[in-house]
Amino acid sequence: MAGWRDLRLVVSRADVVLEVLDARDPIGTMSKRLEKIVSSLGRELILVLNKSDLVPRRVVEEWTRLFRGRGYHAVYIVARDHKGTRILRREIKRVAPAFPVVVAVVGYPKTGKSTIINALKGRHSASTSPIPGSPGYTHHIQLYRIDSKILMIDTPGVIPVEGSVLERIIRGSSPEQLDDPVRPAIMLIERILEHNPYAIRQAYGIKENDPVKILEEIAKKRGWYYKLSKEPLIEEAARTVIRDYHRGKIPFYITPDKALQQPTRS
Repeated sequence: MAGWRDLRLVVSRADVVLEVLDARDPIGTMSKRLEKIVSSLGRELILVLNKSDLVPRRVVEEWTRLFRGRGYHAVYIVARDHKGTRILRREIKRVAPAFPVVVAVVGYPKTGKSTIINALKGRHSASTSPIPGSPGYTHHIQLYRIDSKILMIDTPGVIPVEGSVLERIIRGSSPEQLDDPVRPAIMLIERILEHNPYAIRQAYGIKENDPVKILEEIAKKRGWYYKLSKEPLIEEAARTVIRDYHRGKIPFYITPDKALQQPTRS
């Protein structure tokens, strides 16, 4: 994963930076440190609320209005389905200091940065020359021509995960790499149920509210048991819950009013 120095290099090569947020939890996937880097380099920042199909439209529109009210440029899209990309292109051109404008796409892992790059590139984009003088992580950066006015850096800038302990765990490593997936899965289930008490029932048909029992029931449904003890294999169930969360299979989102009531995460 790239570090802050690498990220700063990517930002420095761009005129406009797209910070990709998970529309289900925009505040939890924002990076104040990135914003400071963008500001210090005099670049324009656009907040892109991706995966907005996983959130009721009224909620994602509330988030967008909230961010705009705070002085941000903000749009919402569904990059996977190429929905909203035309609006995003218009916003890029609106804030561009000059043309052709160079755009960088950055964000936490699992927010859909690469999907946005591919959606913007489309079928008719073409690679131009590499950006010169970019050592290390950015050595192989290519510029892609989106249209006559927009060039895009074809390397997503990966933000080192800040925020809550939960975000650092579930976004910092894949579920397969976690030595102990049960702890973050329990934290994730608790967080999901706080905002949608019926989420686990809707996703798995399980009526339990206790996170450990939920993991046990998922393991039983899938036929996952320890060979010797025959106990439910909750570690694999925990990895499944984390994967399903990233894939949007568990109905969950945070509304602006609830997010603003919560204490600042550390």
